[in-house]
Amino acid sequence: MPVTPAQLQNGANYQIETYSKEKPMDQFTIAHPFAQWLIDNKQESVFSNGIYNEEVRFTNDSNYQNYDGSDQVTFNKKDTVRKVPFQHYNAHDGFSLDETECANNGIVLTDDRDAVLSEAEEWQIVNKLQEGYDTLQEGFQENWNIEVHRDGTQSTKAVPGLDLLVSTTPTASQIIGGFDQSLFTWWQNVANININTSTAGTLCQQMEVSWRLCTRYGGSAPDFILVGSAFLDAYRKDGEATVSRYIQIAPDRNKGVHIDASIGEGVRTGLYFKGVELIWDPTFETLQTLTGASVDWTKRCYFLNSKHMRLRPFKGRWMINRKPPRMYDRYVFYFGLTSDYGITVKKRNSMAVLSIL
Repeated sequence: MPVTPAQLQNGANYQIETYSKEKPMDQFTIAHPFAQWLIDNKQESVFSNGIYNEEVRFTNDSNYQNYDGSDQVTFNKKDTVRKVPFQHYNAHDGFSLDETECANNGIVLTDDRDAVLSEAEEWQIVNKLQEGYDTLQEGFQENWNIEVHRDGTQSTKAVPGLDLLVSTTPTASQIIGGFDQSLFTWWQNVANININTSTAGTLCQQMEVSWRLCTRYGGSAPDFILVGSAFLDAYRKDGEATVSRYIQIAPDRNKGVHIDASIGEGVRTGLYFKGVELIWDPTFETLQTLTGASVDWTKRCYFLNSKHMRLRPFKGRWMINRKPPRMYDRYVFYFGLTSDYGITVKKRNSMAVLSIL
């Protein structure tokens, strides 16, 4: 029996509910470690008048004095905080089905409101929509993941992401959160670019220097290290040249010694710095091909701090399934996914980007 447009929409609703239980829209695959880190630390927010203001303390405005006996002392009015405004941005992906395509897949649409949908027809609709929603989610994630890495210059409607917020050129004139970073040293992230790794130990030493700077200004150590493949290989080589190693026998092994020259799994590398694991980001290879950046993405390393960088989904507007109504002059049905969000930072000097030659 033919299917009504309302029944097609009901099938879409059923598919969405089933899909959301099995593969929540909020989750990203392990191949997107930076996106996953943002998701894990997200905080729903409201962007009043289109703006979310981070409050940044840029000075203690101390009035410290020495005095003796009845010496006169002075008191000042504190002016220690600045508001740093960040905007929110929208992202969309969607697909459509027309009546001809539906008919070719055994779904005959009718405007007869008395049509009765059989169980078999319901599953035909669900199966047809399965592929649409699978690729919708995966495509959205893939492109969103790339976008949050980039600096936002590819479009005025794109969010300024990692490449801007933790800049390879933090002293250059650039407005970030309403402030020109070149004018305020307290608003500059740490950047240690073009580290020469020809001498053993140099890379680890420079990482140590950058880490101390992040900790000194940030008040807490970075808790997430993201690296490209070339940097990862250089770090492994530098570590092998400078660190004495020993064979570790797992407690569940009872027959001989097991050696694995390559440790880690997926983006997990099994390599650590200051107790924080280096996470390989496969997207860096894509970005280098896509952007042709002067600082090679595969040679980069980021020290990030989840306390001071935050994904802020607009409350009630994050990962929303859309079903726009059919247009009067087109026999086409539309299905979409939208998301509204911003990325904010409040202590750029607590984070760093490094790169090797």
